[in-house]
Amino acid sequence: MIKTLNVNVPGNNYNIVIEKGLLKNLGSEIRKVYDKTKIAVITDSNLYGIYGNNLYELLSRENFNSQIIVIKPGEVSKSLNTLEYVYSKLASFNITRSDLIVAFGGGVVGDLAGFAASTYLRGINFIQVPTSLLSQIDSSVGGKTAINLKEGKNLAGTFYHPLKVLTDPDILISLPEKYMMDGLGEAIKYACIKDESLFSMLMSLNTKKKMFNNIERLIYKCCSIKKDLVETDEKDKGQRMLLNFGHTIGHAIEKCTDFRVSHGRAVSAGMLYIVKNSEKLKITEPGTYEKIKNLLDFFNINYNFSDLNINDIKKYIVLDKKNLSGEINLILLRKIGNAFIKKIPICEIDEYISI
Repeated sequence: MIKTLNVNVPGNNYNIVIEKGLLKNLGSEIRKVYDKTKIAVITDSNLYGIYGNNLYELLSRENFNSQIIVIKPGEVSKSLNTLEYVYSKLASFNITRSDLIVAFGGGVVGDLAGFAASTYLRGINFIQVPTSLLSQIDSSVGGKTAINLKEGKNLAGTFYHPLKVLTDPDILISLPEKYMMDGLGEAIKYACIKDESLFSMLMSLNTKKKMFNNIERLIYKCCSIKKDLVETDEKDKGQRMLLNFGHTIGHAIEKCTDFRVSHGRAVSAGMLYIVKNSEKLKITEPGTYEKIKNLLDFFNINYNFSDLNINDIKKYIVLDKKNLSGEINLILLRKIGNAFIKKIPICEIDEYISI
């Protein structure tokens, strides 16, 4: 059953379309918002091996002239080097401002393609076709694009919204389980910050069959929360910061491990550690830590990083883009479904981040 959400921010109004089997209508869905012919598709080599020929065929049905730009899978591609490679491919394909970029992939592809779209020729329209649970419920929505620098994650980026987001949950069926776990970590984040009923729903999805029977509903609920926060605070200066719950520590864990640890797993750990410490500080309702820990265990999400050096984690937190003039906005919970922003001096960060 098709589900549609409309995101409306100043200067941008676009739909998130969620439907099982939507991929087979990719060309016609793009045609609804794009009347030219040239398309540059950005994807990774794993997805190209599965969907490459199919993408050409689906787009040719609507007489699109398409080229596919293939990048390496994984966080390594969110880099200046890969960005330059993408720019060169766009130039060789003679992409102009009136043409279109399609991001076909997970969070890395979406972030990189969105950043390229926002900067090449000072801005080209693009469409998101997210292929991982994490990107379907989170990173494809809201207009944040980014690449990593050697100093930290997502330090160079733009706010640039897509023309449309086309989400086909059936793509997830072929995903390795570790990528589903990544997305479920982000889904738990949404439940923690805004929706206790979503937390209960996640606890009920104890088989793969139940998960996929409810996957459209899960994606819709998460995207609805993000849509509301983005419309209230597009540029991440107020309530949208709630979406950073678990990310301050999570991004530092990713960087400390040279991105060998996936984003969803790192954020899951970040949520758990921050709640463990905020409970000790009597900020968070007692028992919240155990609830989150039990849900992570329920989905077999590994959150143990006790071998990491706390000083290394602190070093990357200091470089985090949420660090503003020696203060950092931490996202804390009062209880499940009730998050708030607390500004603290960096010199007091230790009591919140012990692992």
